[in-house]
Amino acid sequence: MPGKPSTAIPRGFTLLETLVALAILAIALAAILRVAGAETRHTEELRLRLLADWVAQNRLALHAARGDWISLGLQDGEETQAGIRLLWREEISATPNPAFRRIEVSVFAPDEPQHALRKLTGFLVEQRRK
Repeated sequence: MPGKPSTAIPRGFTLLETLVALAILAIALAAILRVAGAETRHTEELRLRLLADWVAQNRLALHAARGDWISLGLQDGEETQAGIRLLWREEISATPNPAFRRIEVSVFAPDEPQHALRKLTGFLVEQRRK
């Protein structure tokens, strides 16, 4: 009848529209999970590198505090920092000034001894005994 307002029947989403929306949501959630996983791995790597840095600094500070005059060559050892076992290697070499020696401390994870987490270089000074 003309002049009478039409009453539209409310419609819901079709099955296809719902499936498309769910697919878009699944793709977005997968991307978010991938980013969260990468950030977790990155944070753990940063923590391990920080601990390795502390080990390297501790080795240099130990030699400086004792006034060590280490013979040329390599020294290896291990240290535990925050419950994590780390390997260290010190390479002691001569310098043009015979009163100084260069020491390079490299710190490694036990499962990757070929990949240094931290390298730190310092110098030892020969203490003249009086």
